Amino acid sequence: MKQISVGIAGLGTVAQGVLELLAANRDLIRQRSGVEVNVVRVASRRAKPEVDLLGADFSTNVMDLLSDQRVDVVVELIGGERLAKELIVGATAAGKAVVTANKAVIALHGNDLSQQHLRYEAAVAGAIPIIQALQKGLVGNRFSGLSGIINGTCNYMLSAMEDEGVGFDDILQRAQALGYAEADPTFDVDGIDAAHKLTILMALAFGTGFEFPKVYIEGIRAITPVDIGYAAELGYRIKHLGILRNTAVGIEARVHPALVLQSELVANVNGVLNAVQVVSDAAGKPLFSGPGAGGAATASAVVADIVAWAEGAATSATTTSAVPVLSIEQVSSSYYLRIPSRNEPGVFAEVAQILSSYDISIDAVIQKDGHEQGDLVDIVLLTQEILEARMNQAATELQALASVTGEVMRIRVAPQD
Repeated sequence: MKQISVGIAGLGTVAQGVLELLAANRDLIRQRSGVEVNVVRVASRRAKPEVDLLGADFSTNVMDLLSDQRVDVVVELIGGERLAKELIVGATAAGKAVVTANKAVIALHGNDLSQQHLRYEAAVAGAIPIIQALQKGLVGNRFSGLSGIINGTCNYMLSAMEDEGVGFDDILQRAQALGYAEADPTFDVDGIDAAHKLTILMALAFGTGFEFPKVYIEGIRAITPVDIGYAAELGYRIKHLGILRNTAVGIEARVHPALVLQSELVANVNGVLNAVQVVSDAAGKPLFSGPGAGGAATASAVVADIVAWAEGAATSATTTSAVPVLSIEQVSSSYYLRIPSRNEPGVFAEVAQILSSYDISIDAVIQKDGHEQGDLVDIVLLTQEILEARMNQAATELQALASVTGEVMRIRVAPQD
């Protein structure tokens, strides 16, 4: 029986989940893995006497984990960036392994961290073992793409907006009341959290290194029930996706709302669930879905990483690829366009002429009175695939039309790889 001594930094929801899971399933873990996990020290800014530390020593300085010679694995669950990075660097320098759920530190500083002693399954998609799948279960595959729902807050909000027809501001308040969104929801609703996770997946799947600044990021603040309704009429749902594609000219790395065909599996993943679909040469398109956040779900991934390290499995994200990461202007997509216009003869012809001048073909059209005033109408289009740079030019001309009465709404259509 292999004995592993663990020191936990932090005593929040995830750390408590780890302690509870180890207490409840210690025998099961031992039977399945041959590994005995012992928590010998917990460090946090303040004590929580109501939490069972499983006999571990407690201190208020997380750096005590580095000097404690008993600690084999430092479990970093304090969050934030500066102190967490300092703890990770100090632990690996001291020859200790590190397990972390800190997506921001890995995405922003992963190139400077010792990957040999670091595991971070819990940083991406909660309980879903997507990192182990990429590195172990699908190790014999070449990946051509990866996409999915990797932020549960956005998925909950878009699902509720679709089900109930409520707007962004109202559903955000509810998400905050339920604990799905923070008081400052910026990281979630503006796509930064998802981009951190996508950066990690890109490094592991395509060997790019951690290139967070190269990921295109767009959130969900502009999505309205009107657009969700039009998308449904066209046979789509709107999801907030992280998308990676390995193309002939480079790797697409983008986070943004997207229209997904209602028949696609990922379109039917709702609420706070996450889902990641991998496109591979041998295994096809397996979909991994499950809870993407929460104390128990994230704790499950943390414990899996502790055991995997004990079994000798390191997370490897060394730079192996010289393929460039494309800017969003270099990416081709199909588009949903909603153009609020005056209900006048010739308006659609003007729109069609501008699109034609940029070689943008129209796949589908909805044109009907979308407002109480009869003199206004929404022109809704689905285009064929076109380079983003050309769509930007066309959108600028569309916005400048005298007949256009509001902001032109543009949403990319998810690729059908």
